[in-house]
Amino acid sequence: MSFEREHDQWLSYHARRRRGERLDALKRGHGYGNRLFVQQVWWPLAGHFHGLHPEYEVKDWRGRSYFVDILWEVGATRIAFEIMDFGSHGTDRSKYRMDLNRGLFLQSQDCTVLYISLDELKENPSFILSTLRNILSPYLSAKHSTKADTERGYSKIERDLMRAAVRNQRVLRPADAARELDLHTVTVIKYCRMLVDKGKFRPVARGISQRINYYEYIGALQSPDLV
Repeated sequence: MSFEREHDQWLSYHARRRRGERLDALKRGHGYGNRLFVQQVWWPLAGHFHGLHPEYEVKDWRGRSYFVDILWEVGATRIAFEIMDFGSHGTDRSKYRMDLNRGLFLQSQDCTVLYISLDELKENPSFILSTLRNILSPYLSAKHSTKADTERGYSKIERDLMRAAVRNQRVLRPADAARELDLHTVTVIKYCRMLVDKGKFRPVARGISQRINYYEYIGALQSPDLV
């Protein structure tokens, strides 16, 4: 499907679900710069609009609403893109200061904020595209695997084991995990083997006997399956 059609459907989807100030913010805010970003950078980078929200409402430290230009939700991760126009942000000191304070506060709430220069977006979009590709590659990999992983399904024990491995530099030793999660070692081994079949764990053998010594988590660190 073409960008134009997908973009129109994406905006229509969000417009139908908004009322009042939130709808006004969408109509007023998703203008030239935001559209240029999704067309020149986001679409070539991701090829979809899944989890992407235009003019996303958040609360600042005073409890007041404001709208992030574009926010992407992937699993439990939130990444905000702010398109910065010198004309509106650089000449008004109070607005510039407030925008930076809001971004700082948002990052304190476990949301990554990425500032995009509108001038750079117009003159050198390939730089922004290549830079964001490097930053977002773990998240894009996790998002691309979501459908297949959802079809496979992950139990609570499997998610607990994956998280335990992530906490321990991707390494999971069945005996240690059994103590940490209050499970029998045999149970841990059983679920580790299931995660091997699902492509999340890799068994690591040591010694002459090649007995499995531990399991290595090989999934994305920001995978939504960890949530």
